[in-house]
Amino acid sequence: MLSIIIVNYNSLSLIQNCIASILPHISDFDYEIIVVDNSGDAQEIVKVSGNVKYISMHYNSGFARANNVGMRQAKGDCFLLLNPDTLALDNSITECYRQLTSSDFIAAGVQQLNADGSKQISGNFFMKGGINHLLPVPYWGGFLRWLGYQSKTKVPNVASAKSIEEVDWISGAFLMVKREAVEKAGMLDEDFFLYAEEVEWCNRLRKVGKLCIFGDLRIVHLEGQTINKANNIEEKGYYNLYDKKGLQLMVSNHLRVRKQYGVFWFLFLLLNYTWGVFIFLIASTLHHLFTVRNPFKDWKRVGAFAKNVFRLWILTPTIIQNKPHFYKMF
Repeated sequence: MLSIIIVNYNSLSLIQNCIASILPHISDFDYEIIVVDNSGDAQEIVKVSGNVKYISMHYNSGFARANNVGMRQAKGDCFLLLNPDTLALDNSITECYRQLTSSDFIAAGVQQLNADGSKQISGNFFMKGGINHLLPVPYWGGFLRWLGYQSKTKVPNVASAKSIEEVDWISGAFLMVKREAVEKAGMLDEDFFLYAEEVEWCNRLRKVGKLCIFGDLRIVHLEGQTINKANNIEEKGYYNLYDKKGLQLMVSNHLRVRKQYGVFWFLFLLLNYTWGVFIFLIASTLHHLFTVRNPFKDWKRVGAFAKNVFRLWILTPTIIQNKPHFYKMF
């Protein structure tokens, strides 16, 4: 039996479309759909199908805590953590379940697609110390990316998955895991509110068994639609470090590095972000001067980035101690 767990936060229309796309393709095997509600607006979701179980968290608990509640109440031998901003294609969920349960892998994802059919990154590889998190830092990240290309560093993700692609971690938008693996590795770390929690989880799951992407199976992921819609954020990717979403990304990524790689790499990352503020200020000013534009054009963004880095420094003693703490920035 497959337990499909979907976390809702002010995404009723998305989750209705998600479930409607699933139902025509999973009628020939045992399954359950569990909607864990972080916002209190999805009770009517049970009207879509009689096979939907509704759980209210009564507060915005984030991704990890809500999914853990869903897994604790699930009956299946596999759990599918599924974003509400996804749309099932054909029998991708059914086939993923069948292929996973008949294999030695303990967790699997599928090839995710954008709305236009182009491919999204669905599987990834770890980089020592999580240094790939430096890439979004303005100018400094671009320089490090150039260095990586020059030194022919291995690309840390799978842009287009083969039929079966073994990976280190799987995007949390579609992550199917065997119950027996969760019982050994533990559930999602509830210190995380949003972002990077599946990365840390996959690191623990890898100590139990292998993870993969089934590249011949596909699902549409309207990347970032849920959290962006709920918080009036236009940027869809993970390179905007200037607002509350950017702060959450920074905190969660640094927290993950602390948990997975230790204090040294956490501080290495933090110092690079701090250095990145000064690089951003100087490089953007010179860049606009040389291109005959307003040299102060990016100073507002520099200030917003600096503010987020400062807030990260305030949290540093708590992160270093690695004691239970709910890192909710929204």
